[in-house]
Amino acid sequence: MKKFLAVSGLVSALILTGCSQVGAAATIGGTKITQATVQSSIDSILSARAGVDTSQMQLETGQALNLGQLRFHLLTLLLRKTGEELKLSVSKAEIDTRRAEIIEQVGGEAGLPNALVGAGIAADDLDIYIEAMLMTDKISQAITSGGVPQEQLGLEVQKLIVAKAKELGVTVNPRYGKWDPTVADVIPTDSASPAVTPATK
Repeated sequence: MKKFLAVSGLVSALILTGCSQVGAAATIGGTKITQATVQSSIDSILSARAGVDTSQMQLETGQALNLGQLRFHLLTLLLRKTGEELKLSVSKAEIDTRRAEIIEQVGGEAGLPNALVGAGIAADDLDIYIEAMLMTDKISQAITSGGVPQEQLGLEVQKLIVAKAKELGVTVNPRYGKWDPTVADVIPTDSASPAVTPATK
């Protein structure tokens, strides 16, 4: 009986540990992006597609959609962390102003659902997307004011994000893909490749 209880306790511990790991789609430092967060974005996108004509759109599906939404949440968080280091922030007023500009560009509120579906952005994530856009602009302005030429801007922004990701540490749930620290991005996992591939130079 004692042996049975000990084994049961061990199994329970393993199940609980497994659940905590399964719950994370990715972690950045001490911040967890849950699978529920990513799935909510995916569900919202798929639901919105039912209400618009998607016949002329090239839309992500399946694993590509899963990876794309995790990438969105990961990179927006990394942008925010990078901005914090540079003492940069985005206010709600700035987000609201940019949102109004976007709505006007797409032909008003009626045109917004179609635009969001085409861009692969969940309606509930629009403000997060706008925050990421504005933060990218602010980081770019900070880099430019430091004397970096315009043509090198994209590379310099990426360098900052890569450095911040390395500093904080990023892990990605293998069901979505794998983390490439050299470019700070989630890339698809090649199921045909061996589990461990030697580095080549």
